[in-house]
Amino acid sequence: MNAQTILLYDGSFDGFLSCVFVAYDQKITSPIIRKEYQTNNQLFTINETIITNRQKANRVWEGFKSRTKPNEQRGFFKAFLSEIKGVENTLFSYMRTIFSNPINQHIDFGNKDILKITQVAKMVDREKHRVEAFVRFQLTKDDIYTSTVSPDFNVLPLIVKHFKDRYADQKWLIYDTNRKYGIFYDLTSVEIITLEEPAKILPNQIQNIYKKQEVDFQKLWSTYYNSVNIKSRKNTKLHVQHLPKRYWKYLTEKNIRE
Repeated sequence: MNAQTILLYDGSFDGFLSCVFVAYDQKITSPIIRKEYQTNNQLFTINETIITNRQKANRVWEGFKSRTKPNEQRGFFKAFLSEIKGVENTLFSYMRTIFSNPINQHIDFGNKDILKITQVAKMVDREKHRVEAFVRFQLTKDDIYTSTVSPDFNVLPLIVKHFKDRYADQKWLIYDTNRKYGIFYDLTSVEIITLEEPAKILPNQIQNIYKKQEVDFQKLWSTYYNSVNIKSRKNTKLHVQHLPKRYWKYLTEKNIRE
């Protein structure tokens, strides 16, 4: 029995593409690509840790781009950001299909891998739009508008342009409490950051980090929300349909009792 090769990577997109490069370079036909922190309960496997190499990753991505359309490339990246277990192997299988076909040859979009990637990409896209709609910033004493989110998928890379265009004249930070990293805009560019103590930016935990005007605004917003909320016309089912409960903890208007 031949041992199954497992390629372990750091979880980044470049790391995944580096695995694809190694698989082709070493002629590994059916590898299992997995994040290095994920457990392995399989027997008869060979684990190989792949060091992220941006140059090799770029070679793979440029080759993929030369054979696909921009919307396919975006869908591929969104599927990767889903972080669904095993999605790397679906993406690798799809890449093999693309690379094994001549350029400009028709691809069978009834292929199970392509179908799954398309479905997952749509799920990620919906989450992206929800995060863009439900982010609530709070002004700190450092004059930085902060917000915390915990999306189902890793959508921060997808929302950068939206917030950079919309809030170009403000410093802001959006922090993903699930994945322990954030995107910070300093009026010039957006960079990825991590915090040693991310709990400090969680809403309502340390009120003295916010400016007084921010606290006053929240009280004013709560008063307004109460005044326009007609309890006799309350439709909880419809409300939850448009505003899922998992977003409530980050909304100013939901920090009060209805």
